[in-house]
This record gives sequence, structure tokens and C-alpha cells, in this order.
Amino acid sequence: MLCCHRVIYRFEHYELDTAKFELRANGVGVAIEPQVFALLGLLIANRDRLVTRDEIIARVWDGRAVSDAAVASRLKSARQALGDSGRAQRFIRTIHGVGFRFVGDVATAGEAAATAGGSVEPGQRLGPSIAVLPFRRVGGVDPRLAIADALPQDLITELSRLRWLLVIARGSSFRFRGPDVDIDDVRAALHVRYCLSGVVELRDDAMAVSVELCDTHDRGIVWSDRFHGAVGAVHEIREDIVRAVINALEIRIPLHEVGRARLKSPDHLDAWSAYHLGLHHMFRFRKDDNLIATAFFERAVALEPRFARAYAGLSFTQFQNAFLRYTPDIAEAASLAQRYAERCLELDPVDPFGNCTMGRAVLLRGDLDGSLPWLERANLLSPNYAQARYSRAWTESLLGRASESQTNVAAALALSPIDPLVYAMWAVRAFCHMGLGELAEAAETAERAANSPGAHALIEMIAVAGHGLNDDDARATAWARSALARAPGLTRAEFFRAFPFRDPTTHARIAATLGRFGF
Repeated sequence: MLCCHRVIYRFEHYELDTAKFELRANGVGVAIEPQVFALLGLLIANRDRLVTRDEIIARVWDGRAVSDAAVASRLKSARQALGDSGRAQRFIRTIHGVGFRFVGDVATAGEAAATAGGSVEPGQRLGPSIAVLPFRRVGGVDPRLAIADALPQDLITELSRLRWLLVIARGSSFRFRGPDVDIDDVRAALHVRYCLSGVVELRDDAMAVSVELCDTHDRGIVWSDRFHGAVGAVHEIREDIVRAVINALEIRIPLHEVGRARLKSPDHLDAWSAYHLGLHHMFRFRKDDNLIATAFFERAVALEPRFARAYAGLSFTQFQNAFLRYTPDIAEAASLAQRYAERCLELDPVDPFGNCTMGRAVLLRGDLDGSLPWLERANLLSPNYAQARYSRAWTESLLGRASESQTNVAAALALSPIDPLVYAMWAVRAFCHMGLGELAEAAETAERAANSPGAHALIEMIAVAGHGLNDDDARATAWARSALARAPGLTRAEFFRAFPFRDPTTHARIAATLGRFGF
């Protein structure tokens, strides 16, 4: 964990002193505006990676809406302060359409060079990092093989939206081109934990693309897939591959991180390992696992107090405490869910997980209208974030927007068909069918939700409602018995506290149906 004390960054004849808030050239102060200093500090501190425009806005302008011209103006001033220019790019390099990177050779001095465990080596970062290499071409000199570079470029752009993943810029990762790239060389040069590579093959009018994600530490294959299609459908293939890779990485890397963390002694867990072990227990949706998850997230923020996503994890576990009544003090759990989400967003306003947990925390208050903008923002920040799409669909279904909800829950299921919350996704789809008067479909999807791994008693109540509305009293009765066996004393009031339907007609129909089966 890096300390937050004084650091002096030295490059050529310049010094950037974070404690004195001063830029010096040959020991003489250079007059610059505070935002320009903040921008320089951000780029230099993250010189081992690309910094996106969105990240600059989040850190320098605290996430406020600013124009491209404002960002360009501060970058120009930063370059001028260093005797640099947009043409020379001696210190600040522009990666067009992606972001910016500080490329000068930097040495550091000051109190922040020490950590609790010793000095920080290059590549020791909070969270996993990845290099996307240019794909290898098979098929001669066909100009259509340009997709071998276009696909990795698209992936770098889209992966940069994942706030938890550090993505190496194209200018560095594309240096590793050819059939004989050694993964050890990639790791040594770029200090990344993961490497994504691929092969593009053309045979007549057919195209095949193979993609492989490996762990650079042990060369193990974390995930791989193969895609086929006609060369004429290259754009559709490209979209399918980008979507599949983003979804796979959202699931596979966290699962792999959990496996790595389990190999460590519990007394030597770093913040990122503790965070991923917390996620592993959090998604089991059991009271004892939720308690364990909370302890891991608390450990993560103790090790790294500015670890935004760990606060989002704490918000999520407190949401579970309130929503599933794991604690007698529901109000306190709801308050903590919002407080932790706010802390996450203070540290990283554009983190999709943080925006999603804020939306869910607001939902605990029954404020459906207040919840939706946070969930929409999470989707804007990361269009392929399946759980945000699901949470948005949930809120829309309760607001009576069945058609919009159907679109988003279908997207969530397509993006993450084996998600830990898949039972809830099917439950939302059942609500949509109920709202649209499609009772047979409502019964079928509610049954699927209740039979999915992780489904709890409230989900079984949805199956009661779905079958009851469809006049299948036998199935409704069976699910009612199961729900009451799991949660004796469960009532309609509990159901509508969890699912506060805005439409009075839908509310009344479900209430009457649940009443018929003992709730």
C-alpha cells in the first residue's frame, strides 16, 4: 500500500513536488494553474499506463461535465510548462481516441517511496493489469487481415472502460508482434499479470478468430474461445468478439484472482486478494458468507484506504444485510450501504460498480426514481456491465416500464449467462411478463428463477405469484411451502418491502395471489 505523503518526481531538469504543490525547473519554481499541476501529477504517478480522458475528468475536475476544449487547454498548458508541445510529445504522449501517457524517465524521492512491506517494484499495482497484443495473421497478405490489428485496438478501448482493470496502451503492447512472442518477455517489459492474444485466419471467404487469455506468472490459460463467420460479416464478428471478451474477462479474471488469493497465507493477503475473496463470498448470498465477505472488504480498505471498489463491496454486503434481513437493524444496514457507496464514488466517481451500488442503496429507501439515474450512469460507464443492466431492469420493472426492463434484462442474461445473480435476472424477466399480462411466460420464468443456484425465499415467492396468476395452484402451493419452510413467518409485507411495485394494479394482483397461498 503506497503512503500518501510527500513525493518528489524528478525527470530531466524538472521536479514535481506533491507536498509543496510545486513544479521546478533547475530548482526554480514554474508558475502553473492548480488543475495543470493536478493533471501533471496524475499522468506522472500513472506513467506506467495510459490515462483516459474520463479518468482525467474524474480526478482533475471531480467528475464534473467539462468540454473537450477544457481538457485540451490544460494538456497544452502542462506541455508548455515542460517545454513540450503537441507535435514533439517529449513528455506527454497522446494516444488518439484513447487517452494520454507520461513517457519521460522519472525517478522518485520522498517519504512515499516506502510501504508496509518494503519498496514498490515496477508492476506492483493495486488490481490486475493486462496487455492486449496484436493478433497473429494466417492467410498471406490479404488486406482484410487488417482486422488482426483492428480487433485488439477495439479491445483496448473497451477494456479501458473497466475501472478495475489496468490496460496497457497500444503503443507499448503492439511492440510485441509476430509468431514467436515470449510471454515472459511481455511480463518483464510491461509488468502485466494477464496477456490477451489471438490468431486471425482467412480461408477463401471464411474467417476464424481464436482468442486466448493467459496468466503471465505461470503461463496458464485462463480462458480461450474461437469465433467463425463470413469475411463479409467482419463487423458483426468484431462486435461479437469484443462483447464476448469483455464479458469473459469480467467473470474469468475475478475467479482467477480468487484462486490466486487462496494460495496465500491468510496473514499475508494484499488488498486486491482480500477484495476478490470478499467478492467470492459475497455472491453466495448466505448470511455467514456475507459476514465473511464484509471482513475481507474491511481488510482491503484497512490495507488500502483509497481502494474505491472495496467500499463498493462493503456497500453491497450491507445491501444484503438490509434486503435479506440478515441483521435486526435494517435502517443501520441501509444507511451503511449508502455511506459506503458514497465513499467509493468520492474516490472514483466513474467506477461502474460504485454507481451500481449507489443505485441499489437508494433503492433500499424505496426511491425508485432516485435509483434509476445511478444505474443508467453505471451502464453508460460500462455498457457490458451485466449486473448494472440487471439492476436497471429490476428498477424499471418495479416502475412499470416492462418493455424497457425486458430489453435490459435480456442484455444482462446474454452478457453473463452464468452470473451469480442469474436467478434474480430470471425473476425480473418474470416481473416483466406479469406487467405485460403474459402469464404463462411469467410462470415459466419465475419457475426458472426459483430453481436457479442462489435463489432465496423471496424468489420462491415470485414463483408462487407467477404460477398463481397462471392458475397453476399445485405449483404455486409447492413453492409457497418451500418458501415458508426456508423463512417461517414470511409475509406479503416483506415481499413488497423488497419489491415496491409502483403500478397499483400489478401490486393488487400479486398481493391477492400471494394471499391465496398463505402469505
